[in-house]
Amino acid sequence: MKNPVPQAASLLLEKLLLLVHVRPLPAGSGGEGYYDTSCFKRGDLLEVPRTLFIHFGIYLGENRVAHLMPDILPAFTGDRRQIQQVVTNKRLILGVITKTASIRVDTVEDFAYGGSILVNHMDRLFEDQVLGSEEAARRAEKLVGATAYSLLWNNCEHFVTYCRYGAPVSFQTDKFCETVKMIIRDQRSVLASVLVGLASIVCLGLAPSTTLPTIFIPFFLWMAG
Repeated sequence: MKNPVPQAASLLLEKLLLLVHVRPLPAGSGGEGYYDTSCFKRGDLLEVPRTLFIHFGIYLGENRVAHLMPDILPAFTGDRRQIQQVVTNKRLILGVITKTASIRVDTVEDFAYGGSILVNHMDRLFEDQVLGSEEAARRAEKLVGATAYSLLWNNCEHFVTYCRYGAPVSFQTDKFCETVKMIIRDQRSVLASVLVGLASIVCLGLAPSTTLPTIFIPFFLWMAG
């Protein structure tokens, strides 16, 4: 059986990097007209599934999508031409570190980065909370510009759920936190067993009856965690 704790830690690190979009948008990715935007309506919530995360945006019409990305540049300049340029990894990572971001408008092609697009897929989770399409689009447009960034409290999913459902929530964040709790819980179980074993060695002396459990109990907890 594979060790789930190191695997979970590895996945946690990968998801952390991917959730903050450590992958720049390339100029002209996918090519103009790569997506059929005729099936999109103003105010639609667009999802682009990735390997370990989902990126979200609000369709504004005319091949434009509003979405939130970490970005350091808006903290230093208000020049829209500079800000609208491709977000490099350096800009993005510094944005995560300094907790700054921008809600920007890009083409569908640049937003999706060649991935498949789901439309209003989250509506099923909110039932009667769906706002009007025009209201959702107007909320997104009103928020365009510099904003604070937080992986846990203000990411791209918080942005779109506020616009379309009136409540900023992030299911990805919830899953992320559960993964963290699982790792901490498993690490504590292993640590506790090690401490008990060491205490037994100190009190009862170095012997197979005390040493072996100290070695094997943490091992099996690690394997079964």
